[in-house]
Amino acid sequence: MVRLFHRVTKVLAIIMLLSPLHAAQAAIDNDAIMQRLMALEENQRRLEQELAQRDGRIAELEQRVGLTDEHLQSIDISSDGDSAVPSADVATGQLASTEDSVIGRFNTGGRGITIAESPEAKLNFSAWSYVRYLNQRGLNDEYTDSFGREFDIDKRNDFQVSKVNLTFSGWLFDPAFRWMFYTWTSNTSQGESAQVVVAGNMKYQFNDYVDVGLGIDALPGTRSMSGTFPRFHKVDSRAMADEFFRPSYTTGIWSAGKITDRSQYKLMLGNNLSQLGVNANRLDDELNTWSGRVDWMPTTGEFGPQRGFDDWEMHEDVATLFGIAATRSKEDRQSQPGEEDINNSQIRLSDGTRIFEPGAFNTNGRINRATYEMLAMDAGMKYKGFSLMGEYYWRWVSDFEIDGDIPVDELYDHGFQIQTSYMFMPKYLQGYVAGSKIYGEYGDPWDTAVGINWFPLRERLFRVNSELVYMKDSAVGYSSIPYAVGGDGVAFHTNVEMKF
Repeated sequence: MVRLFHRVTKVLAIIMLLSPLHAAQAAIDNDAIMQRLMALEENQRRLEQELAQRDGRIAELEQRVGLTDEHLQSIDISSDGDSAVPSADVATGQLASTEDSVIGRFNTGGRGITIAESPEAKLNFSAWSYVRYLNQRGLNDEYTDSFGREFDIDKRNDFQVSKVNLTFSGWLFDPAFRWMFYTWTSNTSQGESAQVVVAGNMKYQFNDYVDVGLGIDALPGTRSMSGTFPRFHKVDSRAMADEFFRPSYTTGIWSAGKITDRSQYKLMLGNNLSQLGVNANRLDDELNTWSGRVDWMPTTGEFGPQRGFDDWEMHEDVATLFGIAATRSKEDRQSQPGEEDINNSQIRLSDGTRIFEPGAFNTNGRINRATYEMLAMDAGMKYKGFSLMGEYYWRWVSDFEIDGDIPVDELYDHGFQIQTSYMFMPKYLQGYVAGSKIYGEYGDPWDTAVGINWFPLRERLFRVNSELVYMKDSAVGYSSIPYAVGGDGVAFHTNVEMKF
């Protein structure tokens, strides 16, 4: 009994000794738990703040690039508060970082400003315009056509913001699917119904050999209509013969691409020769306008950006280009554009008379329908700032449907243009000479021009141009070009042109 008493006493003593230690340990454990809870609360507040910041960035991006709810649901938020918000590639299901996305990037060489770019789309904006001073006071006051009729010439001496072109372009869902929509004004014809054109097209490139387009585009019947604009020696004007023979812009379908590594083609089926400013209900019910072109570049396989007229690039090797084009169209009197419609082309006699006018041949007859056929061949070379280009044209107008009588069954005209230029100071100062002549049934008009281009910022698409042009019995003319129909004498113009 005594022994049991001693054992119980020892156990109680041990318990009494351990109780303070246990209490102390419990206090330590409670403090650690509280610290952990406080740390967790602080982390939660920081995470909530970071999430709120990310939500704000997502909302900002949604406003700036137009992300959809479906797109936003596919975005994976990074845990790094300083990292950019990634975007999703809906075509592949793979995420791409916003290092691949662009907002506001300037592209040199006239390729515009990239407003936004992501794995699903690209949006570009570009603009082109020029201010022109034109003085036609050196022309005669009047002219007499081939039938003895006299007409006054409305000579000009003025400043004009002649044209403005605002273009949005890019691709959607697939870089092979491209689109372009633009607004094009001709301020020299303010007040006319077609002073402003809103147009565009869509294209899909299947491969390097087949690129199909739908919409408004140029019929590729002459060199200047084959995609060289605005890389002309002149500013927004052509030599007289080119202006006389060429087709223009229409709505249609086309295919373009490579034939070989050194040759390419374009084929187009369209509504008429020149549709800008022509209502759909003025077109006939036949789809019979087509134009095709083949270019061959045998020495270097290229001819500079857009195969332009001058050698801004200062080719170290001789670059050569040979082209052939053909155009055919059944034209209707009511489908013709107005004289002041944008980039219009008119079928004219070589004295400048429009063939669809009543009494055009000084008779009681009037042409209602006619078939236009034109063949053009050109050749050019570039070397160390020097360029030389020539083009020859053949045109037949026949199959007349008339009211009354006219003295001819068909028309045949041919002619040429030649242009040469040299960079006196590379990418800074350039001089050029251009001339053309028309051999026609109703006169042989011609023109020659001497001009200079100054590139003050050494950028190809910002320049100051001055040109002196002599025209003899001009066969073309409207307010956005320096020529006047029947013009005989000297005209001078200076231009400041810009494109980005």
